[in-house]
Amino acid sequence: MNEKQAKRKANMVVMASWLALFCLFGFRATFAVLKVPMGNDMHWSSANISIGYSLMMTVYAITAFLSGIIIDRWGTKPAYLLAAIFGAAGFWVTSGVHTLPYYYAAYGILGGIGTGMLWVSSTVSVRKWYIGKDYATMWGFAFMGGPMAQIILSLICMSVIPIYGWRFAWQMLGGIMLVAMLLAAILAKKNPEDYGVQPFGAMPGAIKDEYIWGVREAFSSYAIWAVIITFLGSLVAEFLIWTQAVSYFMQDLGMSLSKAVNLYLTIGIVGIFSMPVMGIVADKIVKSVDHEAKGRKISLIIGPLVGVVACAMLLQTGKSIVFGVLSSFLFAVYWAIIPGGVVGYTGAIYGRKTLGKIWGLATLICMGIGPAIGSFLGGYFRDLTGSYSTSILFALGSFVVSALAASSLPLATTPRHAPKSS
Repeated sequence: MNEKQAKRKANMVVMASWLALFCLFGFRATFAVLKVPMGNDMHWSSANISIGYSLMMTVYAITAFLSGIIIDRWGTKPAYLLAAIFGAAGFWVTSGVHTLPYYYAAYGILGGIGTGMLWVSSTVSVRKWYIGKDYATMWGFAFMGGPMAQIILSLICMSVIPIYGWRFAWQMLGGIMLVAMLLAAILAKKNPEDYGVQPFGAMPGAIKDEYIWGVREAFSSYAIWAVIITFLGSLVAEFLIWTQAVSYFMQDLGMSLSKAVNLYLTIGIVGIFSMPVMGIVADKIVKSVDHEAKGRKISLIIGPLVGVVACAMLLQTGKSIVFGVLSSFLFAVYWAIIPGGVVGYTGAIYGRKTLGKIWGLATLICMGIGPAIGSFLGGYFRDLTGSYSTSILFALGSFVVSALAASSLPLATTPRHAPKSS
């Protein structure tokens, strides 16, 4: 295979990841829009509805580890096919819920399995095809699918709900996910080694024969736990904000649904541009320091600090809508840095050969804890205090923890055993 053919396949991998991230973040983003009319119709509290989201993220985390094993062995195509089936079913079955247990099973379990096949598969597949000075840029283009989903699907839901109701909105989303993920499965490719080619973006002096890390060996080193804490701290804060932002604007600040959703969508609008731009910036940092792990570490320190400022701005939104817009802008910048940055750092430390398994287990830990705690506490503090201000302050503190953990990331780690030839 010549370089042009290899590049075409690599671009298809990015396109498939774009679709996967569109569906993944569409599943998450629409929750913030649908939870209000759904809760009002079913007379469920904010905390009860948030439990369904927390359950979905817990199942998602478990499934993510399994998807990592699939990717290392067979590539992303099987994972995307499973996502199409279970993700579409999760949306569709949720449209018929009438009791909380039914809702938890439909949205939590089916949705969790479907979305669990998307995150590790999309991030790792891009990392397997692009490394070093090209990874963050290409990941940024793939990650554009996330904010695009936040805008397009949230606007569609907001337009459909007043006319056809929230149940029809769930059904419509199920159809969109089925078609998009089937297309992603068609575009998906195996790992570059399966085609006899090397990944793009290798920096001068890069080791061609990577050490093959075992999962247990990787998790006996400090680096993986430092990046897990970095990601976990940001996830708790991020998901608290994502799931409660619209409710905060409406219930605490008295905004209408349309105004609240439009402000929330600012994150997605900015994200469309911040994803590729911050990816390019991250790769420039790597090239300027001539060390990928060091460059990723710098980005991972900056990202949570941006989240801290965004939370502070969010608390001032009641004084002026300008603060809300600035907050949304900063959240979009944060969002463009952390998710890809943690995978880039992990890949720089442990290589690509078993990255699916290693990052799959890290995702199991992070996603099994962070989103569940963040989304639940966001609703719980509101029910407890009658205000979302305490929730936002908690998110701010969680971002601080993330930044401190990132500052401790090592630039290399030594295997226990002698390197093996790949």
